[in-house]
Amino acid sequence: MITPAQIDSYHRDGFLILPQLFTSEEIALLYSVATDETVTSNSFDLNDQEGKKTKLTLWFTAGDDSFGLMSRCQRMIESVQQLLGPGEVCHFHSKIMQKQPKVGGAWEWHQDYGYWYKNGFLFPEAMISVMLALTDANKENGCLQVLKGTHKMQRFEHTFIGEQQGADPDFVYEAEKISELIHCELRAGDVLFFHPNILHRSEANLSENARWSVISAYNLSHNKPFREKHSSCITPVSVVRDEAILASGQKKVSGADFLVKEKEITLNVK
Repeated sequence: MITPAQIDSYHRDGFLILPQLFTSEEIALLYSVATDETVTSNSFDLNDQEGKKTKLTLWFTAGDDSFGLMSRCQRMIESVQQLLGPGEVCHFHSKIMQKQPKVGGAWEWHQDYGYWYKNGFLFPEAMISVMLALTDANKENGCLQVLKGTHKMQRFEHTFIGEQQGADPDFVYEAEKISELIHCELRAGDVLFFHPNILHRSEANLSENARWSVISAYNLSHNKPFREKHSSCITPVSVVRDEAILASGQKKVSGADFLVKEKEITLNVK
């Protein structure tokens, strides 16, 4: 599914976009599950530095609900395997990002490993984030921005900016001088793979249109964290057929091991 040239591009640039990896029928089903109260009632806010709220719902175990099937389907796992290389692929967590029109907050410049370092993972190269656009994402509604190639700078120190963990502003400033800024505009159904050390951010959503996405984080089983207590990140994924998403119909994310904000490790480890 991913060509050698695309693999090289990911390792060179720190990100890769695969257009229309999911069909419009699959997106319609997934969006209906994302907007159900089983998801929205388990969301929590993280304030940006201007006090705007970024809202997300996060859970760990990839189950038999529609999003569990999405994150375990063959096209996702095989793509992740190609980009991470040898090892057993595990599902660390999935989170639904909910940027409502006019009020959805920004994400400050950060690296995912800036967070995951505090979970106790030792090997960032064994990890990856995969964003599936549930709605169109563009400059107007706060699409993801990356600084191309910054994953090769390794991890920067992260401190609190608002309620979020943000990368050291002095290092970000220097990285901006020499790195190309890319707006990762996506159509619903497009998938963005990005390295845990690439610097990325997003603007607040000041448009009339919602921006919803789901980000699944993966880890290779040998990369065992010493702080993270959820075992999903070291449990090899049980892969399902691509057809399972539609064949199973709408299956709500009920009974999942949702993250409670007060128990988030990165908010409590300095």
